[in-house]
Amino acid sequence: MAGYDAILFDFDGVLIDTEPLHFACWMEVLKAFRIPVTLDQYRRRWVGISDRDMLNDFGPLANPPVDGATLAKFHPAKKELFRERSLQAPPWGPGLAGFLRSLDGYKLAVVTSSGRSEVAPLLEAGGIRHFFGAEVYGNETPKLKPAPDPYLRAADVLGAGRPLVVEDSDAGIRSAQAAGFDYGRVGSPAEVREAVGRAIAARGGGYR
Repeated sequence: MAGYDAILFDFDGVLIDTEPLHFACWMEVLKAFRIPVTLDQYRRRWVGISDRDMLNDFGPLANPPVDGATLAKFHPAKKELFRERSLQAPPWGPGLAGFLRSLDGYKLAVVTSSGRSEVAPLLEAGGIRHFFGAEVYGNETPKLKPAPDPYLRAADVLGAGRPLVVEDSDAGIRSAQAAGFDYGRVGSPAEVREAVGRAIAARGGGYR
């Protein structure tokens, strides 16, 4: 059984826990629409899908209801608010750079439905962008997760034939499955190191 040659990481909820910040920014810019969504509901239903699909779902929940296109007008304001707050206090977990360094020998990628303008500055600020040979962002593939396109694109850029996907969302898992790739599911960034080690060991590999 051949070992993995690459590890493809989702971003939000895997490398960094930005979901609460994304949620808070959305709720702030959409406050006038009185959308009754909790953080728990947001995590369970809308993590890993496109902002367009999420806003189309939010529209009928507003009081009074609106269409997704109306809410989409607030997307630039949300992106700017997220950028400002995330760079002020990036919610990185401890030891991430050391963990990525321990994966020397594996090709690494970030594969996310979030935009490049939101994620790339955080990777730079965290001093970890150089670890990744590929970055695949939302709207850079014909279809987003749960379609296989994002993970297939990352594997193609890396020249990887046996990648491991690390995900936290249902949409991300379905994307990995549709691509035909093995995956490890985590509940938070704190679980990533153990999940990756377990998956690599099952394939007869290892890391430092």
